Amino acid sequence: MTGNCFGNLFKITTFGESHGRAIGVVIDGCPAGLELSEKDIQKELDRRRPGQNRIVSPRKEEDKAEVLSGVFKGKTTGTPIALLVFNRDADSSKYEKIKNVFRPGHADFTYFQKYGFRDYRGGGRSSARETVARVAAGAVAKKLLKKFGIEVLAYTVEIAGVKSKSFNRKVIEKNLVRAADLKAAKEMEEAIFSAREQNDSVGGIIEVKATGVPAGLGEPVFDRLDAVISYALMSLPAVKGVEIGAGFEAARMTGSQDNDLMLYSKKSKKFEFKSNNAGGILGGISSGGEIVARIAIKPPSSIKREQKALTVEGKEVKLKVEGRHDPCVVPRAVPIVEAMVALVLADFFLIQKTRKL
Repeated sequence: MTGNCFGNLFKITTFGESHGRAIGVVIDGCPAGLELSEKDIQKELDRRRPGQNRIVSPRKEEDKAEVLSGVFKGKTTGTPIALLVFNRDADSSKYEKIKNVFRPGHADFTYFQKYGFRDYRGGGRSSARETVARVAAGAVAKKLLKKFGIEVLAYTVEIAGVKSKSFNRKVIEKNLVRAADLKAAKEMEEAIFSAREQNDSVGGIIEVKATGVPAGLGEPVFDRLDAVISYALMSLPAVKGVEIGAGFEAARMTGSQDNDLMLYSKKSKKFEFKSNNAGGILGGISSGGEIVARIAIKPPSSIKREQKALTVEGKEVKLKVEGRHDPCVVPRAVPIVEAMVALVLADFFLIQKTRKL
């Protein structure tokens, strides 16, 4: 167990650090014959990269993906796909003076306790910069799923207590916070700007939906679809909670309210559900309904407000975290969330192909 690999048949291994030479991923198990180009991958990386607007980190990274293997004449070959993204604008100077300080809210202390040695530049391997690799791999998974009519869509539903009250898919990529409600998006943006002016940060909630997922995906008992989706999403930096379907609201319902009654459409000759409190998953296996999940993302720990911190020797110091950081990571996390759910579904989709003749 190393913690750097994810998946079974559609398996990824990521590598690289925030201020290292590059970030990369090796994808093993992608079927041959899938049309794939660097443009497919770049489209997703552009949604995640820093410096894209005025509310995210000003770090200027092109995040240009290079396909090193596994693709020939525009199609996957069935062999491992290696993707690489070089770090072009890392500035490690701000971290030299705090290299022996455990920053509040960061993984500095725990990584030091685990390994006895750590890359202090931007958090090293613990940095959210690692998610570049996940988004690149997720782009391949999304391309595979699209071939079978499966789509994954994520969007912001809450930031700093400001909640979306309507849904318009067309506006998600047309506002800075990737919300599906333009009015709420404006208020969310203002909350982020306000936090940044106060040298602070804010968190929020992202909702993700997967449509076109066939019934039958998921494995009993420990590899339930909802369990693995939760595991995948909880593996993301700053995520502190996951709920599927009605989630915690189900705890406030009665059984008669929570149960999703089944219907049969004579027109389509398909089983359907009157409601979707289960989030498209029953007994850990997809029901054919829309899969729905939400994640809670904490405020970024890197803030310029003065805080108390401890050094490696246990000495108390006052610390202001300098450098280029997001006052809210929710908007940039949207494509990362899509990537992780797509990776889970691609893996289970291939596994299901082996389960019955």
